[in-house]
Amino acid sequence: MEKSKKMYVTAEEAAVMLGVSTGYAYKIIRGLNEELKAKGYRTICGKVQTKYFEEKFYGLTVAM
Repeated sequence: MEKSKKMYVTAEEAAVMLGVSTGYAYKIIRGLNEELKAKGYRTICGKVQTKYFEEKFYGLTVAM
C-alpha cells in the first residue's frame, strides 16, 4: 500500500522542519491560518494545510 502525504502540518512538525521552537511554530501557523481565513478558507487551530505550508516556505506553487 502506498504511503499518502499528510493533509496538515502540526506546530510540532513545523518546529522540527524549520528548526525553531514549538512556541514560535504556533505563531507561524497562526499567521498562515489568518492568511487562509482572509482568502475565505476554514482553518484548524495549531495546524495548517501541508500544501500551503510548503508553498510559503519552500516556494512550491499550489493552486488553491
